Amino acid sequence: MYKELHRYYDTYGTYHTGKIFSDNKHFIHFDVVQDSIYEVLNFVRPNIVISAIRGDFQGQVEAHEDLCDYAKRTGTFVIYLSSANVFDAFTNYPSYELDKTLSESKFGKLKIRCENFFLNYLPEQQYAIIRLPMVFGSNSPRVREIKNAILLQEQVEVFPHLIMNTNTDKKLSQQIHYIINRKRFGIFHLGSNDLIHHQEFINEIIQKLDLKIKPNFKLVYTSNFDRYLAVLPKDNKLPGHLAITNEEVVAESYAY
Repeated sequence: MYKELHRYYDTYGTYHTGKIFSDNKHFIHFDVVQDSIYEVLNFVRPNIVISAIRGDFQGQVEAHEDLCDYAKRTGTFVIYLSSANVFDAFTNYPSYELDKTLSESKFGKLKIRCENFFLNYLPEQQYAIIRLPMVFGSNSPRVREIKNAILLQEQVEVFPHLIMNTNTDKKLSQQIHYIINRKRFGIFHLGSNDLIHHQEFINEIIQKLDLKIKPNFKLVYTSNFDRYLAVLPKDNKLPGHLAITNEEVVAESYAY
């Protein structure tokens, strides 16, 4: 996202591990457990905050509660990256922007709780909640994990009954850029416009990697029937040139 935005906006980011950013004055060290988000906000004084943070769940809750408080007082626009997991209690169909959220997982419940800070306490014109499916990309953590497992002849975990959609880090950054530039707001479902079984998608990624090693799959069945974990747009769509398909995600996701 920084690569996409920094040429057009005075862009800052936070980091937690690694010294690579320590000499970059536009990257600020932030520990979600030990540090207060107010310190970063008061230093940068942003007009827009994009929250893509990960880490300790309680730390995330407190950070987003404080971010909501700051935004309410200052008028800062918040873009919160949420997840399809806010719907993981519903398995019979894909989910749309205005569907009720309900989760059975700790991760999904965390995302719902953080979403609700903005939904309940900020005007709609002051936030964009972006619900994401699995995100891939060239040399992304998910692709590296698959590649390393095959090279080490370890099992690659697949969910044969899971129907999902996907996105890439690059396309997501372009979509967020558009939302900022066009002052769009509300809830967005930014996944591919088609659906695919998880096992089929991982198979296509592996074929693209072309490692010449037969993969060893671990089949995980969480249900006896097909179940959906997919977020599709209906009420808040972006233009066609910002759409993506699973085939395009695969094409962009093999490690160079």
